[in-house]
Amino acid sequence: MPSFILHHYANSPFSEKIRLVFGFKAMAWHSVHVPSMLPKPDVVALTGGYRRTPFLQRGADIWCDTALMARVIDRAQPAPPLYPAGLSGAAQTLAQWADSTLFWSVIPYTLQPQGIAHVMAGVPPEGLKAFAADRAPFTAGLTRQSPADATVALKAYLARLEEQLADGRAFLFGGQASIADFSVAHCLWFIHLAPPMLPVLDPFAKLRAWYARVATFGHGEPTVMKSAEAIALAAAATSHEPVQVEPGLGFEAGDAVTVTPTDYGRDPVAGMLVGLTNEEVVIERHDERAGILHVHFPRIGFQIRKEAKA
Repeated sequence: MPSFILHHYANSPFSEKIRLVFGFKAMAWHSVHVPSMLPKPDVVALTGGYRRTPFLQRGADIWCDTALMARVIDRAQPAPPLYPAGLSGAAQTLAQWADSTLFWSVIPYTLQPQGIAHVMAGVPPEGLKAFAADRAPFTAGLTRQSPADATVALKAYLARLEEQLADGRAFLFGGQASIADFSVAHCLWFIHLAPPMLPVLDPFAKLRAWYARVATFGHGEPTVMKSAEAIALAAAATSHEPVQVEPGLGFEAGDAVTVTPTDYGRDPVAGMLVGLTNEEVVIERHDERAGILHVHFPRIGFQIRKEAKA
């Protein structure tokens, strides 16, 4: 089975989540660097327009959103498990909270002027303006907290996490790590990119020790790959992951659909429906460079719409 290809960039917090998952699993994987801003022609060739970072590839299958990517990696290598028996529901619920509520407090807190100077170190003023212009439509319609509000919320959330660890447990749900640990960790990792913002963690000794434990998992064994190589691998693939459209979910195999995130980065991806369950939606699309692709999205957090057939 070919190894996974992670399309990511260094300062992407959700990319760090998956890099840590690879480390937890001690897996070898291929690393493709993607631009942090448009244009992203190689990204669009593979995803059809979804431009959130990261995304995961194996052959001509593309997985979007880290909640789904983590499940796919766990299925490919079940040990050690990301979803321990008896804890899976609670761990996934906390992970969803961390990837949304916690994350959107960390971002405005960390990207205050004294923080952004470190996160974007080396980027000239015109580059900072271009990044802001790129992200403005990307987050249009998303309510962003002010730095003051984000700071208050973040301190409250960190206190709750500290309490979760108060009994001396090694990880958030006991003696073994779960998906919850990696979803919280990537948020704290982003704060670490801006040393002037780290004092917010000072009161939380157990949380700081927990973060150090998670960070020691590392990133597994990445091998650098060029995006053109990843596109060529997709074009050369002769099969896809098995999928099906389950009955009773309001759609039929072969429907022309678009799939769009419901929160931010609401760029619709169009294709033919080939897979649908309560957990996942899969569309088939054709690209002149990448061939016939199956693009997978989680069902939660994404909207499916029927479209007129081309």
